[in-house]
Amino acid sequence: MSLLRSLYTLQLRENSRCLRSVEQEVRWRLRRVKYKNLVFLAETSIPYMQEQASKELLTELLMYLERRWTEIDDCRTVVTLMTKVGHLSEPLMGRLEDKFLELAEQFGPEDLRRVMLTLASQNRRSVPLLRAISYHLAQKPFTLTRGMLIDFAYAYGKLNFHQTQIFQKLAAELLPQVSSMTPSDITQCSKSFAFLKWLNLPLFEAFAQHMLNKADSFTPLQLSNMILAFARLNFHPEQEEQFFSLVHKKLEPELANLSPILQVDVVWSLCVLQQVQEAQLQGVLCQEFHKQFLDSKFPQNQNICQKLVHINATAQLEHPKYIGPYLPLATCQQAFRLQTSTSRKMTPMQKDLQDIMKGWLGSEDKVRFGETTQYGWELDAELVLDVENQPLPMKNFIAPHLAQPTGTQPLPPGAKRLAFLRWEFPNFNSRSKDLLGRFVMARRHLQAAGLLVVDVPYYEWLELKSEWQKGAYLKDKMGKTVAEDLAK
Repeated sequence: MSLLRSLYTLQLRENSRCLRSVEQEVRWRLRRVKYKNLVFLAETSIPYMQEQASKELLTELLMYLERRWTEIDDCRTVVTLMTKVGHLSEPLMGRLEDKFLELAEQFGPEDLRRVMLTLASQNRRSVPLLRAISYHLAQKPFTLTRGMLIDFAYAYGKLNFHQTQIFQKLAAELLPQVSSMTPSDITQCSKSFAFLKWLNLPLFEAFAQHMLNKADSFTPLQLSNMILAFARLNFHPEQEEQFFSLVHKKLEPELANLSPILQVDVVWSLCVLQQVQEAQLQGVLCQEFHKQFLDSKFPQNQNICQKLVHINATAQLEHPKYIGPYLPLATCQQAFRLQTSTSRKMTPMQKDLQDIMKGWLGSEDKVRFGETTQYGWELDAELVLDVENQPLPMKNFIAPHLAQPTGTQPLPPGAKRLAFLRWEFPNFNSRSKDLLGRFVMARRHLQAAGLLVVDVPYYEWLELKSEWQKGAYLKDKMGKTVAEDLAK
């Protein structure tokens, strides 16, 4: 086996008689060697086998590793095989996971880190393993280095596995080390916690302060990724004005050099945080820029087109001095068609809300469900109330806010248009009642468009048991929204 490894290292040709002879000899002896020799061969030679097209030897090696997995008796072997071989054999990876759970008590922090990174690299969300790793990280007095903390945060974020106790531990141990972290470390941590929807205010304030102190060491790409993370969590630093002044100063000469998709993401994120500038709006709303997304058929274009519509809405609703350009109506309608063509399945809460409103109103003429606005946001339900706060049949009323405007009659004097928005568990930061940035922007846009927004959060809705309670709840929320509007 050592000879075979040496021949692979020498990069002999595939048809070398010497190489093929040694490979054949190894194949004959695989059944009789100890398991640690199989692991040695896997660890040192599998990449070369793949390059040398040694498929028969590789197939037999994987077969014997899988059949004799019960011979594994140490942590290093588990980690090595997961890292080197796991992606090549699904049955073997399953056996290794079982063996990991059996030997979990013996794993140290470095072993746990390697297992987590292996799972993340294979995008393998094995819940039993992740729970076991989380338990040992939380219960044992491990000393975690900064690199370990960053890698654990990355792996949890990549696998989208939520474990509050671990996140608190990672944030608490990272906080004192922020001042000595590199820009790359800061960027990776902020992205990881953003993926997890975990906003630890002291930690993110430290990230923002570190960026202010060492702005020159951050590349435009790193700075852009931090803005994306802040926008996802709707995080506004305490020194917001100073922070974003520096951001604009650094990004202004470099924004056009970023990839087009990243340009859209950055400008959209600045819209979420209410920090976008008119020049940035003009840069992505001009036809020369946005036509590259609408004229091509890449899968990610649907998301980018939606963000362009949101940016367009920000320009229309929140920047009265902005003079253009705007997205053409045909462009917006194309983006809406993309959005509609992949509409998601109705959730139980959404269905429940519609059923309650139909029963309460007694007529579907007085409500619209699931309509998309020209601002790129979907309304769960929409009502028009008269001066006495009674729902009106709305079919013939003008609805200029919809993606496909309808009706011909203006609203009666004193009438109000209400939009019901349900907020489900994924719409919030983890362990919080604070909405994620994109949904905060959705509320803001609809309110700026003249609609009264009635929020229906999941944590209030789930406490209601009967249909009568849910109907009374919706009426009460509607009444409070109207009263707040009158008070203004």
